Amino acid sequence: MDLVSPRPFWPLKNGLLSVYPALRQDLKCDVVILGAGITGAFIAHSLADEGLDIVVVDKRDVCAGSTSANTALLQYELDTSLVDLTKRIGRADAEQVYRVCYDSITAIEHLVMNTKMACVYQRRKSVYLASRRSDAALLREECHARQAIGIEVEYWGKEVLQAQFSFSRPAALVSDRAAELDSHRLAHALLALAASKGARIFDRTLVQKYHADFQEVRLETDRRCNVIAKHAVFATGYESQEFLPHHIVKLRSTYALASEPLQEFPGWWERCLIWETLRPYLYLRTTDDNRALIGGEDDDFRSPIRRDRRVNSKTDRLASRFGKMFPAIELEVALRWAGTFGETKDGLPYIGQIRQMPHCHFALGFGGNGIIYSIIAAEIIRDALLQRPNRNARLFGFDR
Repeated sequence: MDLVSPRPFWPLKNGLLSVYPALRQDLKCDVVILGAGITGAFIAHSLADEGLDIVVVDKRDVCAGSTSANTALLQYELDTSLVDLTKRIGRADAEQVYRVCYDSITAIEHLVMNTKMACVYQRRKSVYLASRRSDAALLREECHARQAIGIEVEYWGKEVLQAQFSFSRPAALVSDRAAELDSHRLAHALLALAASKGARIFDRTLVQKYHADFQEVRLETDRRCNVIAKHAVFATGYESQEFLPHHIVKLRSTYALASEPLQEFPGWWERCLIWETLRPYLYLRTTDDNRALIGGEDDDFRSPIRRDRRVNSKTDRLASRFGKMFPAIELEVALRWAGTFGETKDGLPYIGQIRQMPHCHFALGFGGNGIIYSIIAAEIIRDALLQRPNRNARLFGFDR
């Protein structure tokens, strides 16, 4: 599947960060990871750090799939509110999901700072806007629910918002624990760290056949090379559906643009991350070179051709909405692109094993929190392979 339209922002901004060979020989290893995007990179780093013998393969160039199109708003907040998630999966589990996502922001920050990764990580505030007057009461209830479990969040009314922004909304939730980064650079840095600890990484290597039994996993590539491993991890994102026996995800397309560098950001309080209660929602952030990244206008995915034909009209609407919010910012569009993502019934990822595929683990970070779900998946799969307990594994399993 073609996951991304031509000319996504990050590869053009960053250039060629790393080069890896195609696989041209048979290999044996402890764990083979399919997928060298942000999820596969987190898992490779985590497992190599534990001394496991790792092989990573990707049918594209490294980080050329969904990771190249990710706008990388790093938030603990899910597309499903804590109040709604409680109704779906129960209070205890919903609260635990929100806590682990909340803590994952700090975990990523510590990893980036401790390893000095050049992924332009920047702490930001996150502002979740009420799109309609009726949403203000919902946000107040959501604020109380989060505060009750120790999440630091504030409820802002219309007057407070008007004092900080150039637009008016009925209310908002304001969170301190959020960030922006370059997930393309982060994935490359994680893979480089894994390689420095012995991981073997191959791109442009298509897995055409796989066989799993109760002793090992065997993969055959397009060059008729075999990889024999004790375990396989599928970190192939929205393309993983082809490996699964039942349908678990609905594919959607999202559209995004990057502006030319801006001199100032009048009316944009502290260059915060912005999103809204309306579905599909508009989302905004800035970059280290002073661009605005604007995304949204999501629709159902039917084909890459149909998606790519809509890039100009969709991003024109995004630019128009931005102009109404920030009339003092002169926005000039530099790049436009689209990407495909998946939605699940509860907004949560699928992480773990399925009965039909022994020794195979899946890390499917569907939804709007892919980077957060990636580090959670890395911890769950690491613990499963090392036979350690993990209290979060049950929350994201296929049998939930």
